[in-house]
Amino acid sequence: MNMIWLDDFLALAATGNFSRAAEDRHSSQPAFSRRIRALEEWIGADLFDRSSQPATLTEVGEWFAGVAQELIARVARVPGDAKKLAEANSVTLRIASTHALSFTFLPRWLRSLESHTTLGPVQLMSDVLERCEALMLQGKVQFVLTHAHAKAQGSLDAEPYSSARIGEDLLIAVSAPKEGGTPLHALRVKGVAVPVLQYTEESGLGRIMRAVLGRSLELAQANAVFTAHLASVLRTMALDGRGVAWLPRTLVEDDIAQGRLVVAAGKEWDVPLEIRLYRDSQPLGKAADAFWTAAAGT
Repeated sequence: MNMIWLDDFLALAATGNFSRAAEDRHSSQPAFSRRIRALEEWIGADLFDRSSQPATLTEVGEWFAGVAQELIARVARVPGDAKKLAEANSVTLRIASTHALSFTFLPRWLRSLESHTTLGPVQLMSDVLERCEALMLQGKVQFVLTHAHAKAQGSLDAEPYSSARIGEDLLIAVSAPKEGGTPLHALRVKGVAVPVLQYTEESGLGRIMRAVLGRSLELAQANAVFTAHLASVLRTMALDGRGVAWLPRTLVEDDIAQGRLVVAAGKEWDVPLEIRLYRDSQPLGKAADAFWTAAAGT
């Protein structure tokens, strides 16, 4: 039995007109009629009474209409059911993480989890937040790791997704130093336009910056001289003396300790961050659910 025959059958059952049903199925009428006859031969009984126009379903045809719809629906569910079964038995964890956390927080965090639980293979996709969110929405990853702030909500901050706070961080305004260790560029200098290194619209840190400090930067005469979506790129530009950048403390703590970068603004310009792990609220499979339980408890 060919699955195409089921769609042919339902098209003819809806109209009773062979010509119209063949047209709806983008088929010539002779080829369409042959497929209907082949289905009837496979069933072993007539499905249509052709003695009148339009053709009507026989008693067997009435019964088979329900069967055909059920078969089509069942076949349509097969890929999803197979995916769910594969997920339930998979030991691979699929995580999307923003770039900054991939380089700094993630390795240490996974190592701490491994000290008290067994982790299977991890498949990491590192990208900007907007693309990490898309991967979760498309079901291509089980978890998203990102910086978060209450004033900068995203698509994962609503049903059916949930999250757990697994760490904290701080956005700090930094600059390359002048001789003597004072900042080359500083927001403390009144009346002076400050060159600022900005994040793009795709960046999660940029989303937070705009929500928390956008208006304050306008009032401070901040002048955007460079834009990128990676904190690591803005760090390189700050080290080169190009301007002030707000960078995660986890990324620049060594630079500050070594004097390569210095704080370029007062603490009122600091932006407290949460590090959050997001997931779909639906069961993810044994390995992924066990990982969530261990991660959410840290």
